[in-house]
Amino acid sequence: MSNMASDTTTEADLDPADPYARGAQTFPVLSSEMAARAFSYGSEESLHAGTMLFERGQRSVDFFLVVAGNVEILESDEDGSQNVVHVHGPGQFTGELDLFNSREILVSARAANDCRVVRVKRANFRRLVTGEPDIGEIIMRAFILRRVGLIRHGQGGVVLIGPSHAGETLRLERFLTRNGYPHRLLDTEIDPDAEGFLDCFNLTADQLPVVITPDHRVLRNPPTAELADALGLTEQIDPSHVYDVAVVGAGPAGLAAAVYAASEGLATIVVEGMAPGGQAGTSSKIENYLGFPTGISGQALAGRAQVQAQKFGARLAIARAATGVDCAASPYALKLEDGQRIQARVVVVATGARYRKLDVENYDRFEGQGIHYAATAMEAQLCGGEHVIVVGGGNSAGQAAVFLSRTCAHVHVLVRASGLAATMSDYLVQRIEQSPRITLHAHTEITGLDGDERLRKVTWTNRKSGDSATNEVGNIFVMIGAEPNTEWLDGCLELDGKGFVRTGKDSNGVPLSSPYATTRPGIFAVGDVRAGSVKRVASGVGEGSVVIQAVHQFLHPTDG
Repeated sequence: MSNMASDTTTEADLDPADPYARGAQTFPVLSSEMAARAFSYGSEESLHAGTMLFERGQRSVDFFLVVAGNVEILESDEDGSQNVVHVHGPGQFTGELDLFNSREILVSARAANDCRVVRVKRANFRRLVTGEPDIGEIIMRAFILRRVGLIRHGQGGVVLIGPSHAGETLRLERFLTRNGYPHRLLDTEIDPDAEGFLDCFNLTADQLPVVITPDHRVLRNPPTAELADALGLTEQIDPSHVYDVAVVGAGPAGLAAAVYAASEGLATIVVEGMAPGGQAGTSSKIENYLGFPTGISGQALAGRAQVQAQKFGARLAIARAATGVDCAASPYALKLEDGQRIQARVVVVATGARYRKLDVENYDRFEGQGIHYAATAMEAQLCGGEHVIVVGGGNSAGQAAVFLSRTCAHVHVLVRASGLAATMSDYLVQRIEQSPRITLHAHTEITGLDGDERLRKVTWTNRKSGDSATNEVGNIFVMIGAEPNTEWLDGCLELDGKGFVRTGKDSNGVPLSSPYATTRPGIFAVGDVRAGSVKRVASGVGEGSVVIQAVHQFLHPTDG
C-alpha cells in the first residue's frame, strides 16, 4: 500500500499529479493568526503519547488542530496492521471529506508524543468553515486533495477481487469509484496477488466477485445497499425527524437544489440510489459547462457539488432508492427500498432519466458483459486497443466517442439519422469528423449480438442500403433516448404520455405557483425528469437552484 509523502521523500520525487506531492496544499500549515481564529471555535486538550484521537470506522468525528507536538495518521493494511501515512505538526489539522457527513471515517489518528491540540466539535467545525472563509478555503482544498490521494493510492483497506470484465465486478467497482471510495481491485485473470487472497479467505472462483472490508469481513457479490452499509457509506436515518426539504436524485438538478436549500438554512436531505452525478456523472468530459474552459468530468463536477452541499449541512443518503411516496399531505413520507421512511415538508423530484435499451435479441444477456451505459476511465480500461461501438447522436454519445478514441483502436458511432448536426454540439461534431479513429455510420442500427460468457460479435445494418456487417466487437456504449425514472411516483403525480412529470399547470391548464410545481402542493420537479425540460447539465443546475425560491414560498407563504 502506498504511503503519503514521508520525511525521506521530497516532493520532487513524487508524481506531480499525485496530491501527496502538493504538500503545501494537501497538508497546509495555518498561519499563527489563522490558528488563533480557529482556536476560538474549540477547546484545547493535552494528550499523552499513544492517545487515540479517533479510529477508523467511527462516525461524526471531531476536527483537531495541532498546537504542539505531533499527531500521526494511520491506515489499516489488508493484513490488519496499521501504517503511519502522515505526521501532522503544529499548525496542521486532521480530517478529510468525511468530516462533512456522518460516514465511517477511513483512517485513525494517534498522538505521536505528548502533545496539545484544539478539538473543534462537529457543529462548530461547520461554523468555522463557513464563518472564516479564508480558513475554510484552505481546509476544503486540503480535504479534497486528501480524498483524491486516498483514492489514487488505494488507501482505505477495501479490496475487490474478481475478473475485471465480469458484469458483477464492474457493478461493484463502478459503485465504489463513483462514490469516491478508495479501494484496490485484484483482477483474478491477471493479478498475481489475487490467488493469495483467495487462499487466505478460503474462497473459490465460483464465489467471485468478493469485497474484503477493512475489518476482514468477506462480502460475496453483495448488493450495492449491503456494500454501502458494510462500509458505512449511508446516512443514519431518523424516521421521526421531519426535514424541510427532501431531494430525490443526486444528479446536477438535485445537487443544485441541495446546495441552494442548505445554504439558505433549510434542513435538507438528498436520497440517491446509486451515486452522485446521475446520468451526467458518467460523462468523461463536459467542455461546454460555464466556468470550466478546459472541461470537467461529470464525476468531478458531481463530487464538487456534493461536497458543497455537505459543507452547508445537507445530508446524503446514498444507495437508498426511493420506491414510493405517501403524498396525501405534507409532511410527505418517502418510502425507501430498504423499508425506511424519510419525512419532509417539501419534496423536490430530481430522479432524472436513463438511457433506453436496444430492441435486439440477446441484449439482456450481454448487459454488464459488454454493454455499457457509461464511458469513464474504468470502462476505457476494459477495451483499450479494441474496436468499440457508441450508439447515439447526442452530446453524451459524442463525448464518449471522443474519449474512447484516445485508447481504443477505433470507435464506430451508429445513428439512425442522416448525421449529427441536429442533435450534437458543433464542437463534438467537428472532433468526430476530424478524428481518424472515429467513423460515423448514418442510418445504421445494431441488429445482432453474439458471444459466450460475454459479448464477442456485433452485427449492424444500414437501413437505407440494407447492407449488414458482422464485426468482432466486445464493447458497446448505448446512449440513446431518455426514459424518466418516475415509476416510484405512480398514483401520486400527474405524468405525461412518456412518463415525465407535468409541472407548471394543473389538469385544466391553470398555471400553478411555479413552473416547477406539480399538482401536489409542496412537491416540485426539476431537471430531466420534468416534462418539457431542456436535457442539458446547465439547465438542470439552473432549475435546481431556482426551484428553492418556490420552496421558500411554500414553507413560508406569508413572508414578503
